[in-house]
Amino acid sequence: MGRTMPKKIVLAYSGGLDTSIILKWLRNTYEAEVITFTADIGQGDELEEARRKAEMLGAAEIHIEDLREEFVSDYVFPMFRANTLYEGQYLLGTAIARPLIAKRLVGIARECGAEAIAHGATGKGNDQVRFELSAYALDAGIRVIAPWREWDLASREKLVEYARLNQIPIPKDKLGEPPFSCDANLLHLSSEGKILEDPAIEAPAHVYQRTCHPEEAPDEAEYITVEFEHGDAVAVNGQRLTPALLLQRLNTIGGTHGVGRLDLVENRYVGMKSRGIYETPGGTILLAAHRGIEQITLDRGAMHLKDELMPRYAELIYFGYWFSPEREMLQALIDRSQRAVDGMVRLKLYKGSVSVVGRSSPLSLYSEQHVTFEDDHGIYNQRDAEGFIRLNALRLRLLEDRNSRLRK
Repeated sequence: MGRTMPKKIVLAYSGGLDTSIILKWLRNTYEAEVITFTADIGQGDELEEARRKAEMLGAAEIHIEDLREEFVSDYVFPMFRANTLYEGQYLLGTAIARPLIAKRLVGIARECGAEAIAHGATGKGNDQVRFELSAYALDAGIRVIAPWREWDLASREKLVEYARLNQIPIPKDKLGEPPFSCDANLLHLSSEGKILEDPAIEAPAHVYQRTCHPEEAPDEAEYITVEFEHGDAVAVNGQRLTPALLLQRLNTIGGTHGVGRLDLVENRYVGMKSRGIYETPGGTILLAAHRGIEQITLDRGAMHLKDELMPRYAELIYFGYWFSPEREMLQALIDRSQRAVDGMVRLKLYKGSVSVVGRSSPLSLYSEQHVTFEDDHGIYNQRDAEGFIRLNALRLRLLEDRNSRLRK
């Protein structure tokens, strides 16, 4: 392979068939100790089952960590302060989890004296880029092993055969072709591949797992409140919750009403287009609520600047540059804008939709006395608008004067 063989490798391990095969393949190919790391970021998988499989497959060490609170407080919430959407729709549920996983991979490698880390992302997707850019940003000398770019197990049949030869348990539902591939965490659940690869065909109902069909949602709307402090949600319906518990609560509420479904064809960083089905019920509510509270607490110039910068910020996260200086610079600007984003938003949830129906804040910039159609008691002199308009029209009048001469 042209490089010194690592003696220890830290593998991002889910406990699924692919990463179980990778664990065995790394041991066989590199003759190294393989240390597994499984992050609990709210995916709902059986973590003890992952531990049992790692033990059975000969993992030298097994690390399972509950990162749910850190995931929401240090990654999801900062992203939502920017009202982040990739290509105008995608709430970046997969992308925002990768830098945290990479951070812990590198951290465990340092703690255990491992020379390399490994992941199960394929050579076609975005995740390989996200994992590796994050890892190199945190440790310039770390070695990254990506088995999908090295081995010749290029088909499902070859993977299953490798598993059989190496006595790796194959779940019954993996013996045939899986209908689609899923990625889940506290923010979202995504499904892609196989039956979803034709973008002209509507996704079947069984693809959706976190949200009911909007047509089958309750016939009566539900009203909820979300409270914010410095741009972050802190309470739902008057109950203060930790970041992870708050997002979990919004997921439950939103899922009941079919909120947060998205069928998207997006542009991957590697150049191809892909179709994904996303379910982000809590995030969809959170985005609507955050924009609602900003409407009355942010100055126009600050709001418009944030909206201009957001697509660039979203692209940095999607492409894997969470630990880049430009993302950190943008984050500092975004966070500075949130100092007065405090207050409460009331929302209406009904059959797949979420609407802001009320907002209030002790730091509101909204002045009913200025905007009223009734008697404003002299607070605003409407005659001032005439000079304002004439000054702003000056360059337009000069242009028209010049253009009229050209037309003669």
